[in-house]
Amino acid sequence: MKLYNTLTKKKEEFVPLQEGKVTMYVCGPTVYNFIHIGNARPMIVFDTVRRYMEYKGYEVNFVSNFTDVDDKIIKKSIEEGVSAEEVSERYIKECKKDMADMNVKPATTHPQATQEIDGMIDMIRTLEEKGYAYNVNGTVYFRTRKFSGYGKLSGKNLDDLRSGNRSLLVTGEDQKEDPLDFVLWKPKKEGEPYWKSPWSDGRPGWHIECSAISIKHLGEYCDIHCGGIDNAFPHHTNEIAQSEAYLGHEWCNQWFHVLHLNDETGKMSKSKGEFLTVSLLEDKGYNPVVYRFFCLQSHYRKTLTFSFEALDNATVAYNKLIAKIAALKADDSQQTDEVALEALREKFNKAMCNDLNTSLAITALYDVLKYKTNDKTKLLLLDEFDQVLSLDLLKAAAEVKK
Repeated sequence: MKLYNTLTKKKEEFVPLQEGKVTMYVCGPTVYNFIHIGNARPMIVFDTVRRYMEYKGYEVNFVSNFTDVDDKIIKKSIEEGVSAEEVSERYIKECKKDMADMNVKPATTHPQATQEIDGMIDMIRTLEEKGYAYNVNGTVYFRTRKFSGYGKLSGKNLDDLRSGNRSLLVTGEDQKEDPLDFVLWKPKKEGEPYWKSPWSDGRPGWHIECSAISIKHLGEYCDIHCGGIDNAFPHHTNEIAQSEAYLGHEWCNQWFHVLHLNDETGKMSKSKGEFLTVSLLEDKGYNPVVYRFFCLQSHYRKTLTFSFEALDNATVAYNKLIAKIAALKADDSQQTDEVALEALREKFNKAMCNDLNTSLAITALYDVLKYKTNDKTKLLLLDEFDQVLSLDLLKAAAEVKK
């Protein structure tokens, strides 16, 4: 299976470190609001990667965190007059429901950042001992200049990045040694949740969360680290720096990023104030599984533009596909066609192994329907391929027959 590796900027054969097993980390949502359909696109893609690896016989340890301590969560809790924990637990529950509605499997482990603070403190302490971190009045920063490989994922040169921030060095407006040093730990503000640490009562920075959680639950090496393309810099760039500085060796071989979902105004974002949630799609009468179908019709490394017209077209195409499947009739007298099984599996696997070409994999479903073989063989293959695509093909077809 070849996947595009953001680290090397090319498609590479995916080879896990341990035969038969895959460790996979996904940066999960910050739970201060509902997930929008832009958040949902990468979730669907990562789930499809996982399902295909499981289909190929790998045991996948899939870890996806919930960031449940963050400025946005605290802001929301103050606005509503409730605890930050109440806000995060509410939206974790909503996120899990939305994922289930889109047939996104629960992770092997869904760690919450607030449950992993001790590991983050230990990691920061080690980075400090190694000279990669320094404390200024209770805030701990990571020294980007000390890590020689900084920027190898994003391709951003440190000196070029610094030139854009030179005023901070000249005017002394910042307490950091360097404007690109990033926060590992910060002191609490009045009314904020906090944890005790050697540096101050406070909370971790965002980047250290994913490193500490991944290393705890997957070990010192990770096969594949996933996220939206906007995570490549600075989040994943900083993750690599602190993780490899902490471990003393390379950390993750494969970096897998999904491009944005746009609407007519550009990239879909919660910061714009208005965004379309998965639950709102359902309220408008759309099937979340059809949204999954819509996403998988496009390659993950292409920007996908959402419109209701496009979703309507996907709904029509999905319903036609289901109607064709519902028309199939199989009985025990039919024998499975081994020639058809081999030929059609080859088409499906060729698509999926070519950098997760899900649009071509969906075409393979239509190839099954057109192939000159018996209906029993077709239904077997459709059910098999749907273990990966998870479009409820036979389930929806059974509903049509009722």
